[in-house]
Amino acid sequence: MSYIYKPRCKCKGKKCTCGASWAYIVDVGTDPKTGKRKQKKKSGFRTKKEAEAACAIFKNEIGQGIFVKETNVTFEEFAYEWLSIYEGMGKVKESTVRIRQHEIKRLLDYFAKLKLKDITRKQYQNAINDLKKRGYAQNTIDGAHRTGRMIFKKALELEVLKKDPTEFTYVPRQQKTIEEIEEKKEVPSYLERQELKHFLHVTKKMGLDQDYSIFLLLSYTGLRVGEMCALKWRDINMEEQTISISKTYYNPTNNRKEYKLLTPKTPTAARVIDIDDTVINELKKHQLFQKKKIMEHRDIYYDEDFVFTSTDDELPGYPYYIKKIENRMKRLLKLGGLNSLLTPHSLRHTHTSLLAEAGVSLPQIMERLGHKDESTTKNVYLHVTKEMKKEASQKFKELMENL
Repeated sequence: MSYIYKPRCKCKGKKCTCGASWAYIVDVGTDPKTGKRKQKKKSGFRTKKEAEAACAIFKNEIGQGIFVKETNVTFEEFAYEWLSIYEGMGKVKESTVRIRQHEIKRLLDYFAKLKLKDITRKQYQNAINDLKKRGYAQNTIDGAHRTGRMIFKKALELEVLKKDPTEFTYVPRQQKTIEEIEEKKEVPSYLERQELKHFLHVTKKMGLDQDYSIFLLLSYTGLRVGEMCALKWRDINMEEQTISISKTYYNPTNNRKEYKLLTPKTPTAARVIDIDDTVINELKKHQLFQKKKIMEHRDIYYDEDFVFTSTDDELPGYPYYIKKIENRMKRLLKLGGLNSLLTPHSLRHTHTSLLAEAGVSLPQIMERLGHKDESTTKNVYLHVTKEMKKEASQKFKELMENL
């Protein structure tokens, strides 16, 4: 049932001369709590025909089940409501939720107190354009837009919004010059075989306690540094010479007591890898070292079976945190006269390059590293194997010249 009328008319049944606007009222069902009928009203139409046309459109939406009652919720309110839903899905890591929080903050600069329903496509496009003008990196802009799309998509799903302002958004990208393309290095930095040998020699001679065990393990296994920090003795099978990777270390504040162990980065990151005698023997030495430290601090030692732990008097037994390992490596690189910009993750690339040099296939390397598809690993592999092919060609040439 619907009704067209002038709610503010003061003419009392006479021909209207007061200029009041027209409105419509439509029955939209029954309130489940009270049993009374629910109505939708809208006013402000200049003519009766305008009110009738709007009423007909509304009734059509009701009939097709596509009517959405937009609310006055602000972007900020709904964004954090979405984040709560997103986190509660149980499918995303805490670190990913933290990234989404940062990306929401980028969007709050533009939409925080605006009503969600009032944000237009032009406003949203201008916001994305402005992020570019402010000098944010491409990954930051892409991430903010990705989060924005998820927020507005959820608003549509929950029927608090009729149109998605992100639907036709174009993310601006910096056009690279020919010089930039030619100078771009596709292959990440890593240590060559002799450089790694030198690095480990420096580590053994000049490293602090546990340094040699840590960097030998990273170099010989290709573990992510977070996977190594989360490693427990029960994950290592000395007899079978294997390591099981089932978790990763997370501690964005570097507060040793506030660490968390999370599931691996990807499903393929959970894996079992083989290790050789060199690693086994070093781990056994390290285990003896750790047992002595446990005895020294037995009254306060935080014994949770971690392989690499703090040995100081304040918090002995807590697992090493990533920043500490990064700082330790920077010190050793400087002492060894090597590239100080390398990181523990560079040892993962180093492991890839040496496996490729040893003739291990790309699928085997990917499996060992816990990758399903990783362009960086492929770039390292292709770079190394390309150089090997060049070397083979050169050797053939030399052979023919000596005939």
